Amino acid sequence: MRKLPLLLATAAFAAAVQPVYAQEGQGRLQVKLLATGVLPDGKIDKVRTDLIGLPAGTQTSANDNVVPTLAIEYFVSPAVSVETICCMTQHDVDGTAGLPGAELVSNAKLVPATVTVKYHFNPGGVSPYVGAGPAYFLFFKEKPGAATRTLGATRFDMSNELGFALQAGVDIPVNDTGLAVSLDAKRYFIDTNARWFAGTTKVLETRHQLDPWVISAGVALRF
Repeated sequence: MRKLPLLLATAAFAAAVQPVYAQEGQGRLQVKLLATGVLPDGKIDKVRTDLIGLPAGTQTSANDNVVPTLAIEYFVSPAVSVETICCMTQHDVDGTAGLPGAELVSNAKLVPATVTVKYHFNPGGVSPYVGAGPAYFLFFKEKPGAATRTLGATRFDMSNELGFALQAGVDIPVNDTGLAVSLDAKRYFIDTNARWFAGTTKVLETRHQLDPWVISAGVALRF
């Protein structure tokens, strides 16, 4: 949690930027309701502790998920905006190589707290954009999977981590009252530590590359 102040400071800085009024007839606030596909990797980068004897070459993957997402965007100028998203997604991690089909992580819930600064190429019309910014992944209610419980694991956690997101998309106006269709893609660059415990003893710790693609489509309203 020590990295969380950096994310909060970034958001505060963006909010403090002196606003420049958007083009005449356009509001400065845009709200989006999106359907979002979260497509993580989940492969093991490193094995840091292994008291259970993982098979050589063990590898994992995390399942994909589709969730609703709310995005709130503030335009500080006609072409520059700051956006944050609100969603929660849930994932299992299963073995592929070495432990094929073995459930290692069950129902890990994730909130990808994200703030991006975006540049819009054609304000007022069909407007492609790019963006970038920090992301803080918060995991909670994660549990050891069935396969690790049979090996004696009684508790499991994943580390909250600070990473980075790149973004690209397009807003397509539907009418002149601020309604638009929005298509968006983000690529996150972030890892996490997965730790299994038997009682109070850490029996396994692995470093996982998440780096998810997050693909969204939905409607936007600007006012």
